[in-house]
Amino acid sequence: MRNAPQSLSWFGIVRLGLVQTALGAVVVLTTSTLNRVMVVELALPATLPGFLVGLHYAMQVFRPRLGHGSDLGGRRTPWVIGGMAVLCAGGVLAAMATALMASHLAAGVVLAAIAFIMIGIGVGAAGTTLLVLLAKRTDPSRRSAAASVAWIMMIAGFIVTTALAGHALDPFSPARLVAVSSAVSAVAMILTLIGVWNIEAAAPSRNGPALATALPETSFREGLIEIWNEPQSRRFAIFIFVSMLAYSAQDLILEPFAGSVFGMTPGETTRLSGVQHSGALIGMIIVPVINGLVPAWRTRSRQWIIGGCLASAVAIFTLALAAIFAPGWPLRASVLALGITNGVYAIAAIGAMMNLVGAGHGNREGTRMGLWGASQAISFGIGGFLGTLASDAAQLLLSSSSLAYALVFAAEAALFVVAARLANKIDQPAASDRVAETALLPANQGA
Repeated sequence: MRNAPQSLSWFGIVRLGLVQTALGAVVVLTTSTLNRVMVVELALPATLPGFLVGLHYAMQVFRPRLGHGSDLGGRRTPWVIGGMAVLCAGGVLAAMATALMASHLAAGVVLAAIAFIMIGIGVGAAGTTLLVLLAKRTDPSRRSAAASVAWIMMIAGFIVTTALAGHALDPFSPARLVAVSSAVSAVAMILTLIGVWNIEAAAPSRNGPALATALPETSFREGLIEIWNEPQSRRFAIFIFVSMLAYSAQDLILEPFAGSVFGMTPGETTRLSGVQHSGALIGMIIVPVINGLVPAWRTRSRQWIIGGCLASAVAIFTLALAAIFAPGWPLRASVLALGITNGVYAIAAIGAMMNLVGAGHGNREGTRMGLWGASQAISFGIGGFLGTLASDAAQLLLSSSSLAYALVFAAEAALFVVAARLANKIDQPAASDRVAETALLPANQGA
């Protein structure tokens, strides 16, 4: 029997959270600020940044393979550092490409495509491997709390970055955009090195060598099929896809919406994103605080997820009302409410993910996490692209851009309602599913 790996201390968990902070800091500029500059300042179709962000999510379809590779190698630190290096370089290149679009559009778009491919590969490598490290090195009783710590620190990175970058970008200029992006990437790389320094030596895996020799017996394809045949893993992947479709569809149109309908400047819309992320941070704190005060709620992850999805639907619908009643509508209040409800949904779903990652076939945490990460990434890419495409199409078909945005936000609210329905069974497999999964075990074990 293999010994369990030594658990990370809380200090180790917080240090790994620094990597999430760094990752969030780079990503928030590429998915929010750069897309707003393309749409508003450069007057380009919203479909362009939607395509670019979708491209970076398309690259993350390789997350399961990256997770499988980290399972085989046993060492996660090189994957985290290498992934962050690629991500930071891609972030700077994306800012340079956006600045180039003002004078040489075709060259800027080509350079931006390369940059977003790098961003996607970097996020996939660093993000997946970091989650594997948390799942493998954290004691099961601490996994939900560790997920909360990591994501709260990532949201903190969003908030700090959007607040500081929002002030630094005004008055806006392409050169200032490149300088701010370069500074953010440099700080992110430093935080990553601090976060992973000696972390695996501090928590050595006692089953590392055995794991490295056992996994090659099953190919990546066979391992992925095994995980997809697990009812809980499959249902959770489908739920993630639908819920993240609703979550991400507003991501790329919120800042352009605030700029075109409410007349906000780039710095103001960047700070508006900061309001949303502040709300998400509040929502992520609410869940563990209430769970701590009311122990009975600790086992009600489904209820938290369903409630978060339904509340998010209501919050997004208020953005549809904001589009209709602009500029008198309290936009910041709606964005704050959206952030809080999204935070509740997200942290509850992440906690369930961390608890489910070790379920099913053993020694497959990396591949299983990669499957869920790929489902999230594909959904984000499709959601972001469809959100911008729907926005452009609605504005072509409708006489009012405000009405077009209202229609898109209302559709996103409906998606969250569908996600709430799917969430009802993600952690309670039916008896028939358990029988089916048991029936698969002999064949899978002999593969």
